[in-house]
Amino acid sequence: MRISVFGAGAWGTALAQAYTQHHDVTLWARSPSHVEDLQRDGCNQRYLPGVTLSPSLRFTADLAAAAIGADLHLVVTPLSGLRDTARALQQLQPGTPLIWACKGLEAGSGRLPHEIIQEELGVDAACGVLTGPSFAAEVAQGLPAAISLAAADAAFAQQWVQHLHQPRLRLYANTDLVGCEIGGAIKNVMAIAAGVSDGMGFGLNARAALITRGLAEIARLGEALGGRPETLMGLSGMGDLILTCTGDLSRNRRVGLALAQGKTLQDILRELGHVAEGVSTAREVVGLAGRIGVEMPICEAVNALLHDGRNARDVVEQLLSRDPRME
Repeated sequence: MRISVFGAGAWGTALAQAYTQHHDVTLWARSPSHVEDLQRDGCNQRYLPGVTLSPSLRFTADLAAAAIGADLHLVVTPLSGLRDTARALQQLQPGTPLIWACKGLEAGSGRLPHEIIQEELGVDAACGVLTGPSFAAEVAQGLPAAISLAAADAAFAQQWVQHLHQPRLRLYANTDLVGCEIGGAIKNVMAIAAGVSDGMGFGLNARAALITRGLAEIARLGEALGGRPETLMGLSGMGDLILTCTGDLSRNRRVGLALAQGKTLQDILRELGHVAEGVSTAREVVGLAGRIGVEMPICEAVNALLHDGRNARDVVEQLLSRDPRME
């Protein structure tokens, strides 16, 4: 099967590497110079250093060359690039099954990824999302992981699970797009909060409490939008939240750690060199929660820290001073 992966960041490269074992894979990068580096080095020094890529993996900066003739379009750009990429692919080879692996809420519109795809490809498009607890570096190294493939069409989800499932990259079919995407989006905001807590030396008890109360916020919003509770207790909810809040490879957690050190957001993002989706998602999720009347104090605190110029210690003290309540 011919799979074209669009987006040569860490996660796109890791998925392309994983699927070269059983499929004919092309990895598209936006920059021709990045493609030249990939071809010359045999690894992605820019985003996934230290991982030797399969010699069978092909690289291109030509979107049409990657899109035309593919059996699957796998979009792994940052969320900000999903809309334009999906639109371009639809023009080049309409009707091709499309799976995205982007997480977050679109800046400005607050749209979830599946809503973006519906607007660009139509509500009946053959599409779904890959999401769940998965650090790119570990997947690229062939270490075991389990993720969800969610689609509104159960037959689509089950079909592509059969095609993409591997012993060390296990896939589970799901039909709860909303629940899977809400879990994948908001866990990044919670990871920033966990990084702040760890960076301020609040300890393991505080981190456990934050993860647990963070999951409660995710569940409240997910259910209000039509997501299923069991989804948010699964891989794309609790699983992804635990990994991102505790793992040292988490970019969003590293943002929180740096904020606790007093660094500016601008400096943090420049040093990071990767997209941290929780930064833009924090603002959008607070706006969405406000519009539908869902209380999300941790997300509100992270948003205040990121976008309102609040001091980390003041934001934490405000959270800790909230009145007690029933769990």
